[in-house]
Amino acid sequence: MEVKENFQEEESGPKKPSVFSATGNPNFSIRAKEDYDLVRKALETQDQSAYAKLLSRYRDSIYFMVLKMVHDTDDADDLTIEAFGKAFSNLDKYSPDFAFSTWLYKIALNNSIDWIRKRKLETLSIDEPVESESGDNYSIEIKSHSLDPEEKYIKEQRARLMRELIDKLNPKYRMLIEMRFFDELSYEEIAEKTNLPLGTVKAQLFRAKDLLYQVLAPKKGRY
Repeated sequence: MEVKENFQEEESGPKKPSVFSATGNPNFSIRAKEDYDLVRKALETQDQSAYAKLLSRYRDSIYFMVLKMVHDTDDADDLTIEAFGKAFSNLDKYSPDFAFSTWLYKIALNNSIDWIRKRKLETLSIDEPVESESGDNYSIEIKSHSLDPEEKYIKEQRARLMRELIDKLNPKYRMLIEMRFFDELSYEEIAEKTNLPLGTVKAQLFRAKDLLYQVLAPKKGRY
């Protein structure tokens, strides 16, 4: 998997102390400077409201960018949750040389590419760039369906992160999310396995995903 604007997730390890300056990149737009301040607050003081504001600012735009790639609303919602989980858990690796939004979009893009490759979907045209809310275009190249060691590691880290998030949920919701994320069952298959009406499954999964978003604004800044 290659993305022309290259981004690779770094191996997880001990968090480094924040070394952000008070002002950030002088070329940042007003919005980028506001994002920068929120990232600093999240890292330096574990400010829950800073995480929540970043999530609120970009949740919809990330969702619609991913939706353009996977063409399924439920899958786009799942991948959006994962993208924010990865971003917040690696926030100390964000480089203030670039806008937070650019960094976040690349995480969401690469996460979606990994998902597409796993399913070998043919719905994505790799010749057309994916446009973010800010108008930036991200060109994609998918060379192979096989995972190299680094991609395998990233996949394992993704599963670990989602497990940590899901373990915080009420058992009633946890079971449904596990079927959706880990067993990768469709809504219809989940309804059949649980003997619940399809409408109930959809409603409870919607609530469970909303709870996951709330978990993403953590007390200790882990996600």
